Amino acid sequence: MTALPNYRPKQLSLGPLEREILQIIWELEEASVKDVHDRILADPDRELAYASVTTVLKRLTEKGWLSCDKRGRIFLWRPLVSQSQAQAIEAYEKLQGFLAVGNPDIVAAFADSLDTASVEQLKAIAQRIQAARRAREEQ
Repeated sequence: MTALPNYRPKQLSLGPLEREILQIIWELEEASVKDVHDRILADPDRELAYASVTTVLKRLTEKGWLSCDKRGRIFLWRPLVSQSQAQAIEAYEKLQGFLAVGNPDIVAAFADSLDTASVEQLKAIAQRIQAARRAREEQ
């Protein structure tokens, strides 16, 4: 189970190109502008200026998704959260948004409409929550 990380990016919303480039950085673990640009241009149907990749990498850094280090004459970007941590943050934010509705009748109506597979999934989640809480108490 991926725990919710202590660190969170400053801005969670990402555009399609930002998401694509972040995915590339996660796959490469560390990348230069050229690495990312080459990966995108590996698709013969794609065109994207080198400068556009640089701009998006800088934006992702400003939003708190990436860090940038200079090694010699090359800038290298690394993710500040893993892909699984990002998924945990996204799920947490969505759940908080859903619960912020604050109307128990709406939440209950939603829960009542779930199919059997979803109910089983919720039961499994509840068991994991209980196990995680027990483990924390034992420490």
